[in-house]
Amino acid sequence: MDPYKFRPSSAFNTPFWTTNAGGPVWNNDSALTVGTRGPILLEDYHLVEKLANWTRERIPERVVHARGASAKGFFEVTHDISNLTCADFLRAPGVQTPVIVRFSTVIHERGSPETLRDPRGFAVKFYTREGNYDLVGNNFPVFFVRDAMKFPDSIHALKPNPKSHIQESWRILDFFSHLPESLSTFAWFYDDVGIPQDYRHMEGFGIHAYTLINKAGKAHYVKFHWKPTCGVKSLLEEEAIRVGGSNHSHATQDLYDSIAAGNYPEWKLFIQTMDPDHEDQFDFDPLDVTKIWPEDILPLQPVGRLVLNKNIDNFFNENEQLAFNPAHVVPGIYYSEDKLLQGRIFAYSDTHRHRLGPNYLQLPVNAPKCAHHNNHYDGYMNIMHRDEEIDYFPSRYDPVRHAERHPIPTRVLTGRRERRVIEKENNFKQPVERYRSWAPDRQERFVRRWVDALSDPRLTHEIRSIWISYWSQADKSLGQKIAFRLNVRPTM
Repeated sequence: MDPYKFRPSSAFNTPFWTTNAGGPVWNNDSALTVGTRGPILLEDYHLVEKLANWTRERIPERVVHARGASAKGFFEVTHDISNLTCADFLRAPGVQTPVIVRFSTVIHERGSPETLRDPRGFAVKFYTREGNYDLVGNNFPVFFVRDAMKFPDSIHALKPNPKSHIQESWRILDFFSHLPESLSTFAWFYDDVGIPQDYRHMEGFGIHAYTLINKAGKAHYVKFHWKPTCGVKSLLEEEAIRVGGSNHSHATQDLYDSIAAGNYPEWKLFIQTMDPDHEDQFDFDPLDVTKIWPEDILPLQPVGRLVLNKNIDNFFNENEQLAFNPAHVVPGIYYSEDKLLQGRIFAYSDTHRHRLGPNYLQLPVNAPKCAHHNNHYDGYMNIMHRDEEIDYFPSRYDPVRHAERHPIPTRVLTGRRERRVIEKENNFKQPVERYRSWAPDRQERFVRRWVDALSDPRLTHEIRSIWISYWSQADKSLGQKIAFRLNVRPTM
């Protein structure tokens, strides 16, 4: 073996301490000093290197999804959907693809309790033979805003007050009072599912509409659903306080311990599909991320199963440096014109380049497992060994060619340049349908949580009235219940 061939970091098998450059360290206990008492000499390279590495152990925290846990496993196709997509990893029942999955809370910080009311992230990285496919989603099927222009504002409102660093209801309800489309997500956020029992008992949704394309080029819009085989379970407020008070990492520990004990978490993957030619038949815009697709009209179709059967080897390498991006699709899967998705395609890769560096896709947990080639050279933290002489294209000295062409959606897109809200907003129908589907005790908890949130003393009468108006437009009796308990006269 070539002794100068690059070896991965897992090859650290030297029986004695060394510097990062491989130099032997004969004393890892005492700094080099003038005499036994000091001062310390700057020439103590090992000490300087040790301190410098230690002080840089923490990379910038994720702006969202900072608190999370990950695990490895596989995805197995159980049902044939080759008529819908030419994606290789979905080509036939029985095909297995290695995956890594990260669960997270969305808003709160890296060390925050996992029992706080918050959306949860559910992100799956498929290491396919055609490159990595990242299915990035949440445990709610809808999102607060529908336009990427409001994405940063919505997160700012949900994050702590920049002056006090405390998350406050008045800021959240002030901002979203301007956006009635947020009712769809608040119908989940303030429901019982707002605090999952743990990650194993949690649904996952791709949220956005994507596009499946088959070999013939036929396209269908698609939404993805993960259903846990052990069922959906949540924590009510009193339970969350008790669990969080005893272990602020309860969901991470539950995931780790379950896998270690051989009780492998499993989810079933389902899809809903829609012919783009039929999208105008609905009273909402199917590409509006604040809307679900009715399952009685567009039923769930089974696709496969996800099994997590291996814990990660190192939390920093395979959780903190793990990076997902909805822009990472494979042939047979493509984006839609969803205005929030279009913004996320840029934002996710941009935040990873800021947080992890421009070569973050060379990190082992993010790198594709298949062969890959491009002319992206050099840059900060480039760890790829390369010895080519040609770093341009085309070249008669480099045999690398274009890949085989694969289909992408070919619908003709026309329209003027404009900044406008979509035509079919329909902000109130789906939230109240969800509310009306609950048992009375669940409805009561939902009302109580809204009353508690709207009781924030910093909220103005105007903002309270707006929210009561929204819920009254959805369901008159619901608005009246909230208004009565707040002693506010309903406007409808």
